[in-house]
Amino acid sequence: MILARVVGNIVATQKNRRYENARVMLCQQITPEGDETSYSVLALDSVDAGVGDTVLIVQEGWSASTAATGQAGAAIDSAIVGVVDRIDLL
Repeated sequence: MILARVVGNIVATQKNRRYENARVMLCQQITPEGDETSYSVLALDSVDAGVGDTVLIVQEGWSASTAATGQAGAAIDSAIVGVVDRIDLL
């Protein structure tokens, strides 16, 4: 899992039919303390995340595909699977 912040939407005029109802989001990986890293990722949104939200991203094909489209086997690498409300560091 990747902890990230949504920084923007990606607009595609043409998409694979499997992804027609899915939004593609640009996400910046962050540390648990909230500091940005140099790693960014495009992920299909399966939880209605918005710009500025802290999210959890799964980056494994089978899980990402199932979460984002509801069908296993789609060619997807990354999907947003949760919006983070709070991070408690002990």
